[in-house]
Amino acid sequence: MARQDASDLAHRLGRQAEAVCRHYLSNGQRQGNYWQVGDVRNTKGRSMFVRLKDSPNGRAGKWTDAATGEHGDLLDVIRESLGLTDFPDVTDEARSFLSLPHPEPEPAAPRRGVAPAPSGSAEAARRLFAMSQPIAGTVVETYLRRRGITFLHGTGSLRFHPRCYYRPDDGPTETWPAMVAAVTDLNGKITGAHRTWLAPDGSDKAPIDTPRKAMGDLLGAAVRLGVPGSVMAAGEGIETMLSLRQVLPEMAMAPALSAAHLAAILFPSTLRRLYIVRDDDPAGDGARDVLIERTNAEGIEAIPLSPALGDFNEDLQRLGIDALRAGIRVQLAPEDVARFITRAA
Repeated sequence: MARQDASDLAHRLGRQAEAVCRHYLSNGQRQGNYWQVGDVRNTKGRSMFVRLKDSPNGRAGKWTDAATGEHGDLLDVIRESLGLTDFPDVTDEARSFLSLPHPEPEPAAPRRGVAPAPSGSAEAARRLFAMSQPIAGTVVETYLRRRGITFLHGTGSLRFHPRCYYRPDDGPTETWPAMVAAVTDLNGKITGAHRTWLAPDGSDKAPIDTPRKAMGDLLGAAVRLGVPGSVMAAGEGIETMLSLRQVLPEMAMAPALSAAHLAAILFPSTLRRLYIVRDDDPAGDGARDVLIERTNAEGIEAIPLSPALGDFNEDLQRLGIDALRAGIRVQLAPEDVARFITRAA
């Protein structure tokens, strides 16, 4: 088959990227503008991301496995998920799939005078963040303080929405208060948002099946806490990084929201040392290993930071801030102890 014909097939598959993923990568699920699955062979997990819509960062149907560095298009997905070895069999399967009807999701009804933003899009994320309010005096602040997080200076990337929509897999749409975090690229542009739905009194997360969800373009981006310079820390959860910030209040932090997103995070040009904040689980180990390889390739020093328990918020709540500070101090580069941690003592 001519290269141009293969390219045309891949482009046509990209226009139905979500339908392709639901069919050939059935062990995954949609997260924002991506389909997330273990790998191109349809293994359960969250390491591989398939772009579902065209964006300035890439075409729909392009995918990357953050754990292995593999990448490709939807023809590769068909080949690997079905175990096909001959390329004509791959193209025959693609043509067969494209001949089937795949209805588009019905668009949401627009508000009067406002053009609708596609559900889960970066524009929808920007609108949600714009409609939210600062966290001071809200149940978001209550929720964080109950988790031992009291230093909230410089958390403008976090906001509060009093009635944020939650759509369960089955059943009617609900509304819950939520912590809304802006996900930004290296230029500070909002590309996505992360929602943590909360109990109305802020005592815990909301009693729903999936109290955390992301939307928009997430790959390579992160929630930003502080302005990165030559040194920063990157990890998974927002609460984990806010806990670390209790003892390192002037170090820039970047919650990437999951182990797979952490492995794919992009580095600012000024970065010379990256602290990799890992959760104590196999996914955290995998993200750490991928990041160490990537930082080494770019001449950036990588230093893992490990919790005593499951994550740093658990350390903060169960062991206390003094124990957390002592555990972090011995893991930092000596020059960073004086630069960052002594100011929190």
